[in-house]
Amino acid sequence: MIINDKSNIETYKASPERYKTMKYNRSGNSGVLLPSISLGLWHNFGFVDHLETSRSILRCAFDLGITHFDLANNYGPPYGSAEENFGILFNKDFKNYRDELFLSTKAGYDMWPGPYGNWGSRKYLIASIDQSLKRMKQEYVDVFYHHRPDPNTPLEETMIALADIVRQGKALYVGISNYKPKETVEASKLLKALKVPFIIHQARYSILDRWVEDGLIEVIDKEQIGCIAFSPLAQGLLTDKYLKGIPSHSRAAKDHTYLDVEHVSNNLQKIKTLNKIAEKRGQKLSQMAISWLLSQPKVTSVLLGASSPEQLKENILALNNVEFSREELTQINSISL
Repeated sequence: MIINDKSNIETYKASPERYKTMKYNRSGNSGVLLPSISLGLWHNFGFVDHLETSRSILRCAFDLGITHFDLANNYGPPYGSAEENFGILFNKDFKNYRDELFLSTKAGYDMWPGPYGNWGSRKYLIASIDQSLKRMKQEYVDVFYHHRPDPNTPLEETMIALADIVRQGKALYVGISNYKPKETVEASKLLKALKVPFIIHQARYSILDRWVEDGLIEVIDKEQIGCIAFSPLAQGLLTDKYLKGIPSHSRAAKDHTYLDVEHVSNNLQKIKTLNKIAEKRGQKLSQMAISWLLSQPKVTSVLLGASSPEQLKENILALNNVEFSREELTQINSISL
């Protein structure tokens, strides 16, 4: 059943205090400043969700200085519904603030049936950006990402498609996501030759998932691009949700694709120990996990999801304490490396 109230509620006027506390970081060597915390619309913005809740999260985010909203063509469920709901809410609340927003979307995963609705062909990417702009009710996005490498399409074809999307005025900048170090270097070389502003890599990164430190961070530094970290809370592991067991309503209990009972059980002692460090810092585990990422010198922004304004407000408090002692970092490394 679709639970989606598209009725009007009161007119939104953004907080005049919205830029007073947020910190903004330069994305690589570009002219773009991104908020330290960005909002991802992967969950809680589809047709199965309450539109009024989604609306309150977006309003809260912008009032807190979060100017970057991140989407993808297949976010939902169903596919496309997060972009469509965002378009509805953009028209209601954010139309007058478009030049203060930094919007992104992506293509690279399964989106529609048949051979042209997935991966990284020129046909798929051009069709996808056109569909995304229509759903989001935008003339352009600020960043268009290739969501994952395509092993069967020449990288040159994919990068030329991204370049043409910029030249057609459908995106201002391009990014990539889930690319390994060697692939990132090759993509950067092609985009530089095409004179396309390649400004960011979106990578999975958390205290418990540090694969980017095995070469990718060095590449990001050398190529002078930004890094935005997704899954900073390891799909909920780095929260207080599992400290006393596995709740029946949790993702792990439902054997979610990205988190299952075995994975939680294998990491339970780690998260309990990390929680003790967080408590000594006067933080919740989730806040410390975000703070730790923001303390990494090459992380431009941390991409958070939110199920409510209250959750977002709680996690953004991580900005108040991003300094770590040498002892704390040594303890965290001993647990996570």
